Amino acid sequence: MNLLDWLNGPAFTAFGQQVIWSDMVGNTIGLAALAFGWRRSIWTWPAQFLSGLILVSAYAYAHLSGGVGKQLLVIGVALWGWRQWQRGRRQAQDGSIAVRFATWRERALLVAGTAAGTVAVGSLFALVPQLSWNPWPDAYIFVGTLAAMVAQARGLVEFWFAWLLVDIVGVPLAFSSGLAFSGLVYVVYLGLVLWGMRDWWLRSRTNPQPVLEGAAA
Repeated sequence: MNLLDWLNGPAFTAFGQQVIWSDMVGNTIGLAALAFGWRRSIWTWPAQFLSGLILVSAYAYAHLSGGVGKQLLVIGVALWGWRQWQRGRRQAQDGSIAVRFATWRERALLVAGTAAGTVAVGSLFALVPQLSWNPWPDAYIFVGTLAAMVAQARGLVEFWFAWLLVDIVGVPLAFSSGLAFSGLVYVVYLGLVLWGMRDWWLRSRTNPQPVLEGAAA
């Protein structure tokens, strides 16, 4: 048995749902990445990178091309985010990452980009059914994840709102796709997102001015 076969093999069964290793391990690391992000630790990016590598296998197993694309984006944005935070970390007084609320222009670009991207990707998935069995939720999560990670890399509090909107769709899609552990993790994500949102919100009021170097609109 090779590594790929093992990753997509059953880990255990709970409440009638089979959990595969790639789903469990990748999402456990993803939880750690979100916790690192809440603490504004730069280690959020290596954790997201590793989680993305493992979850590519899980989503390919579930025949969700949007999920595969999402994880490939996670891998790419993790590298970019690491660089952005390396350049911006010195701007916070305590040595952590400086965070702020987005400008109205940045918010408009995020919303418009997410809407346009979802329409484009969803249309592609609908035209090519082999890419995804549930095209529109799959496309929404794919594009919403990209928007959330871009906002995180720029140190924007709105990053947490974007993750919250992704979670709302991600929970039912994961369970209906046979990725039970992903569904459970999305529920845990919800708690971490609300907690992290509060922390970043308060942090932005303490240090309202800093903007990550090189990330200005």
